[in-house]
Amino acid sequence: MDTREILLWSGLVIGLLFGINGQWSGFCLNRALKEGWNSGARQKAQSFALALVVSMLGAQTLSAFEIVDLGTSIYRGNGASWLFSILGGLMFGYGMMLANGCGARAVVLLGQGNLRSFVVLLCLGISAYMTLTGLLAPLRLSLAQMTAWPAHGFFEFEVITRWIAISLLALALLAFVCSRGSIFKHKKDLASGLFVGLLITAGWWVTGWFGLDEFEPAPSASFTFIAPVGETIQYSMIATGMRLGFGVTVMVGVVLGSFVSAKLSKTFRLEGFASPNDMLRYMGGGTLMGVGGALAMGCSIGQGLTGFSTLTYASMLAFAAMLLGARLALR
Repeated sequence: MDTREILLWSGLVIGLLFGINGQWSGFCLNRALKEGWNSGARQKAQSFALALVVSMLGAQTLSAFEIVDLGTSIYRGNGASWLFSILGGLMFGYGMMLANGCGARAVVLLGQGNLRSFVVLLCLGISAYMTLTGLLAPLRLSLAQMTAWPAHGFFEFEVITRWIAISLLALALLAFVCSRGSIFKHKKDLASGLFVGLLITAGWWVTGWFGLDEFEPAPSASFTFIAPVGETIQYSMIATGMRLGFGVTVMVGVVLGSFVSAKLSKTFRLEGFASPNDMLRYMGGGTLMGVGGALAMGCSIGQGLTGFSTLTYASMLAFAAMLLGARLALR
C-alpha cells in the first residue's frame, strides 16, 4: 500500500470514528451555544472547549517534535484576510443558527436519516465552491488582496514564551471545562470532547506524517467541513476527472459512521421539512455557512478546532466572529 492509499484509508477510518462519536454524543457547537445561552446548561460547550484544549496541545506537540509541519497548512501558509475572517465568521455563525447545526453536524445528521441536512449540505457545498473557484471567486480574490493579513500567531514566539502562552490558554479553557462540575455529571460529553480533540490531532498526524510525499507535497490538514463538502459533491459527479482526496474520504466516513451508529442504537429515521418556510430557512443557513466558511477559511470545526490548534490570530478572530454571528442570530 503506497502513501496515497494509506492517507485515503486513514481519512475513512478517522471519519468513521468522528461520525460514530457525533451521532452518539450530539457533539455540536450550535447545540452547545443554544443550550448555554437559553438554559445555562454548560456541558456541551465544555465538551467543545475540552476538544479545543486536546487538539491544541496535540497539534503543538506534533509540531514541537517536528512530526508535522503546521507551517504548510492553509491557516499558516498563505496568511488570511482580516476582513474575511470577520465577515466570513459572522456569516457562518448566523447561518449555523438558521440551519440548526454547523456543517459537521449536518453531515452526521445526514447519516442518521435527516433529509433537511441533505438540503443544507447541497447549499453549503455549492455556495462554498462558488466562492472558492466559481462565480464569486474573482471578487473574493480581489478583496482578499486588498485586506491581506500575513500569518501571525503564538507560533512566532520563542519556544519558552510560546509554551507559557499555550499553557495559560489551556488552563483558562480547562477552568471553564471544570466550572460547576457540569461536564463530570455528563460522562458522554466528557468522553466526546476528549475523543474529538484526539481525532483532530490524528488528522494532523495522518496528513503531516503518514501522508508526507516528497514527490507530491501536500499541505498538512485535519478536520474541516466546508471545502470537503463541495469537493465530495464535485467528486460524485466527475470522479473519473479528479483524484480522490483525504477530505472526501473523511466526509464519506462521517456519514457511514453516523449511519452505523444510528442503526445500532435504533435511532435512524427519515425526517423532512415541516413547511416550505422551514426549507427556505435551512437553505439560507446552508448558503450562509458555505459562503462564510469559504471566506473565513473554515467552519466551527475547521477554524474553531483545527485552525485554532495552529495558534494563528486569524483562526482565533474567525472563531470569535462565528460566536458573535451565532449570538446575533439567536437574538
